[in-house]
Amino acid sequence: MTEIRKETPFHIVASDLDGTLLAPNHQLSDFSKQTLKELHQKGYTFIFATGRHHVDVAGIREIAGIPAYMITSNGARVHDQNDQLMYSKNVPEELVQPVIDVIRQDPEIFIHMYQNDDWLLDREDEMLAKFHSESGFAYKRFTAEHAPNDGIAKIFFTHPEQDHDHLVIFENKLREAFGDQLNIAFSTPWCLEVMADNVSKGEALKAVAESRGLTLDNCIAFGDGMNDVEMLSMAGKGLVMATSHHKVMDALPNNEVIGSNADDAVARYLKEHLI
Repeated sequence: MTEIRKETPFHIVASDLDGTLLAPNHQLSDFSKQTLKELHQKGYTFIFATGRHHVDVAGIREIAGIPAYMITSNGARVHDQNDQLMYSKNVPEELVQPVIDVIRQDPEIFIHMYQNDDWLLDREDEMLAKFHSESGFAYKRFTAEHAPNDGIAKIFFTHPEQDHDHLVIFENKLREAFGDQLNIAFSTPWCLEVMADNVSKGEALKAVAESRGLTLDNCIAFGDGMNDVEMLSMAGKGLVMATSHHKVMDALPNNEVIGSNADDAVARYLKEHLI
């Protein structure tokens, strides 16, 4: 294993998946896979930092072919390179049904939950199947009127027409009811997510860095969603995808913007600046 470049303070690389590291087909390109392998050979620690479920991400990590940490469910779960759970924080059990009841006011909105090793969904959703075609992770059905409330890493909501403004109405309702008790954020403009308070990719990144005797200053991070904002603002360097929603750009006006996931912008940046 070769040495990390002496002039860089970075030892840890963290990247979001959908809209960032993954291509538009939600898979790793060959160029990205090769770049991640080279990054590992150079001695860098890599972290998949995503809203996805850890079982799903483990499948993607296997395809990437490198040991990597996994920050999943937007920071509600952290697993090390050997799949050991390092950190876990669930949505408070007494808030799960009240949150779902706010969303059930609109029968069009899909209700999802990550419970321990399972992905739960209140009805069939063909569109989401393509997100998980490579890892093979599949959902199970649950009844929204009587939702399970234990081991819930996150609850999230999607709209069949990908109507961001419609979901914002419910974002505001949730903030009004639970804003000081929960972390509420969009991972994509059409996916509204709810986690326990103080859960974020940024806090999880800090925990991984400290476990390796490093700090956030030693981290470089990539992302495109509102659920990436904490991580991108807390890391020593946070890079924003050019395709990010304007709310992300507005929240991070001083962060460097790189290209699109369609152009392998993360891998190209790593190749140029770290490898």
